[in-house]
Amino acid sequence: MEEHIDIVTKMGVSTGKTALKSEIHSKGYYHNTAHIWFYTKSGQILLAQRAASKTIYPLLWDVSVAGHVDAGETIKEAAIREIQEEIGLTITETDLQKIGVFPCFQSYDNGIVDNEFHHTYITELQVAIETLKPQIGEVEALQLVTINQFKQLLENSENNLYFVASNRTYYEFVINTIQTYIK
Repeated sequence: MEEHIDIVTKMGVSTGKTALKSEIHSKGYYHNTAHIWFYTKSGQILLAQRAASKTIYPLLWDVSVAGHVDAGETIKEAAIREIQEEIGLTITETDLQKIGVFPCFQSYDNGIVDNEFHHTYITELQVAIETLKPQIGEVEALQLVTINQFKQLLENSENNLYFVASNRTYYEFVINTIQTYIK
């Protein structure tokens, strides 16, 4: 069943209206997403490889967990739900540390107009990566990389087809913020 999503203004304010996810993307309505970055105390960041079946950026590595905020759902509720769905991990809202909201407005050749506000959180990964269960159709694979590895891969992101190259500034902000939490 297709998700209903709350529509927000270009400034991120609720309009009180909802639409199906397909309509949100075909008409370019502004909407919210939850992004959750997991890190370890030893300085590693959990990356998720987008599933091969994804319409946008298949098989590229990206945020640990991300997803749309369903109609009537809070951002934190969406974050908790997406973590459970995408990697099979249960956490609480108090585990989430919000680090910002990042507008991401992009159009794609396939007709998708993605006008999203990424409500971004970080949280410590307190379980072994082997215990996580990637969601089929969403997550192809998971990996932990050191901050230095992440930075090196980002240096060539326009050419190496590893990350979503247009997100480089966002990734750098996340890396720098996580570094302040592990020192």
